[in-house]
Amino acid sequence: QVQLVESGGGLVQPGGSLRLSCAASGRIYRINDMGWYRQAPEKERELVATITSGGSTNYADSVEGRFTISRDNAKNTVYLQIDSLKPEDTAVYFCNADLQYWSNAFIRKTLNAWGQGTLVTVSS
Repeated sequence: QVQLVESGGGLVQPGGSLRLSCAASGRIYRINDMGWYRQAPEKERELVATITSGGSTNYADSVEGRFTISRDNAKNTVYLQIDSLKPEDTAVYFCNADLQYWSNAFIRKTLNAWGQGTLVTVSS
C-alpha cells in the first residue's frame, strides 16, 4: 500500500558528488519525518540525516557540512545531496519515512516505512 523507492546511487571517485532521491507512493495521507540511513559492510545501520515536514534538519556529525537533506512535500520525495565523498561513505543508503496512510476508505494507519536501499561506492 505504501512504497519508498530510492535512486541515484552509483560509483563515484573520492571528492565527487551524488544526489539520492526517494519517492513515496501509495495511499498516503501524510508524511511526517523523512530521513536517510546507511549501512556499510559488516556495520550496523546508522542515521545520516532527517528532515521534518516543516523543513527542520538533523545530521550525523560524520556528514555535517558535506551532506544536505531536502524534501518536496508535493511530490512526497526526499533528497540527499552528497558532496566531498570519502571512501568511508561507501554504504547502502536507505530512505525512511514516518507516515500515515489509508488502509481502507475509512481507516488511517501509521507506518515507519523503509526503501530497498541504493548502493553508493566511493573508490578511485
